[in-house]
Amino acid sequence: MTKDDMDRIDLHTHSNCSDGSLSPRELVQLAKKRDLRAIALTDHDTVAGVAEAVRAGKELGVEVVPGVEISAQYPPGTMHILGYCITPSQPELLKALKKLQKVRAARNPKIIERLQALGLEITTDEVLNLSRGQVGRPHIAKALVNRGYVSSIDEAFSRYLQKGAVAYVEKFRFSPREAIALIRGAGGLAVLAHPFTLGITEPRELTVLVEELQEMGLAGMEVFYPDHTQETVVLYQDIAKKLGLVCTGGSDFHGNLRDHSYLGNGVLGQHLDYGLLQNIRERLQERENS
Repeated sequence: MTKDDMDRIDLHTHSNCSDGSLSPRELVQLAKKRDLRAIALTDHDTVAGVAEAVRAGKELGVEVVPGVEISAQYPPGTMHILGYCITPSQPELLKALKKLQKVRAARNPKIIERLQALGLEITTDEVLNLSRGQVGRPHIAKALVNRGYVSSIDEAFSRYLQKGAVAYVEKFRFSPREAIALIRGAGGLAVLAHPFTLGITEPRELTVLVEELQEMGLAGMEVFYPDHTQETVVLYQDIAKKLGLVCTGGSDFHGNLRDHSYLGNGVLGQHLDYGLLQNIRERLQERENS
């Protein structure tokens, strides 16, 4: 194994504490099997799996970065803010995430009711049986696949579950400023996840938005991501360089609850280097010293 192989990481992963299919420990075990040096656990709106993942990482020799992915208000598209190297026990963060978990729990039955009204016979019980933990839209999507209503999880989202689709249900989100402040308050680095989901194609418009987020405390952009093209990677790198933001990357791994998901892959199957994590830590150190 070469040094490059030993330095592979993944800074965007999910466990069954949010909407992934693997437990935190199973996720770390898979990372070990894939020869990853480090992963960040970035579950949606929860840090419930961090302690288990960190324990497994120490046992198996995989570095586990405590993280979170917080949904933020952005009506034109979808905005998620990743938090890296957070203190998962920070009281204000826990209080805020508890509120978001209640919102998620109340939303899922409403989605199922909309699907049933469309004649799709799925039940809350079968979705719960798929979750092994926290229920999310990917579990509902999996139920639709299992019933034969759609051929893939991607199709379930595009036809029924994504923003603007017939069974989509809106939910409470913190403002971008609030999400970033929560991450910074927990000692973490705030990073804009998968910028393409913002729905902005004009470079200048995207730059202006990222500048506004930077003024709120954003410190990085997720540049390397499976759904990014080489062209968008170059664009995001240029914006990050211009604004002095850290570049990060990850697979957004959800296990079998997301199509084309492979732990450790960034753009077009490329591996992600440990240097990305070092850059995060250096930026946090700079902030601490300033």
